[in-house]
Amino acid sequence: MHEHAHHHHGSNHLKPLVWGLVITFAFALVEAVGGWISGSLALLGDAGHMVTDSFSLALGAVAAALAQRPANRELSFGWGRAEVLAAVVNAVLMLLIVIGIGIAAFQRLREPQPVQGGMVMLIAFIGLLVNVAVAWVLHRGEQTLNIRGALLHVMGDLLGSVAALIAGAVIYFTGWTPIDPLLSVLICVLILFSSLRLLRDAVDVLMERVPRELSLPVVGETMAAVDGVESVHDLHIWRLDSRSISLSAHIVVDDLIAWPKVLERLRETLHQRFDIDHITLQPEPLHFDPTPIIDRVSPPK
Repeated sequence: MHEHAHHHHGSNHLKPLVWGLVITFAFALVEAVGGWISGSLALLGDAGHMVTDSFSLALGAVAAALAQRPANRELSFGWGRAEVLAAVVNAVLMLLIVIGIGIAAFQRLREPQPVQGGMVMLIAFIGLLVNVAVAWVLHRGEQTLNIRGALLHVMGDLLGSVAALIAGAVIYFTGWTPIDPLLSVLICVLILFSSLRLLRDAVDVLMERVPRELSLPVVGETMAAVDGVESVHDLHIWRLDSRSISLSAHIVVDDLIAWPKVLERLRETLHQRFDIDHITLQPEPLHFDPTPIIDRVSPPK
């Protein structure tokens, strides 16, 4: 006997990604031109971030659209993991960007180049406002791994804009150009940790790992303590996507006739204690007689 409690999630993931894509791509062109003219690596790096942001937001929008598609015969769980795959791609892209900017920064430290501090400050300030607006739009949406991946890119750009703004001010008032690549390296280190964390969370879902906020032994002990339950075995807990948690288990009960009431208590406990609603539970009798009711009949010779 199986019991499924399904959750149908809203489709509020697509709109913030589309708005973020439009705003980000438009300003990426402006920032790239400004960075080229001014000679600022921090500004060019931030423009590069925003171009990849546009790609990541487009990828996220496609994944969010796919996630809304219903399940079918081939994908019985639906398309929810498309968003998880998009998060993996976004995290890997950010790691590649960090490596690229880090290499460019060290080259710039070895061979300093002139930077127009005033233009850098102006464009970086506008970029900061744009990134704050996009981050606000994304933050208002449901925090799926897909949205988190897109938000990671935008936060990287926001930090890049701050770095470019500070670098522009230091160069404008002091003429010390090494501040530009140094701040770029600092931002890369900050983005690196966020990228690795996002990649870890996405891989957890793909590997069907027990969610990090839950403990399999604790959940099993809690279920075993429910009235009418003798023991629990073959317990599995995993995420179907970045939102829903699934659980399956075999439940040993003393009285199969009381199973409906035991099942209801288990469902209520799992929902209230652990926010788990998609469950598959199989009851088993405590005293099981393995003797077959009808012996196998040998076929006639």
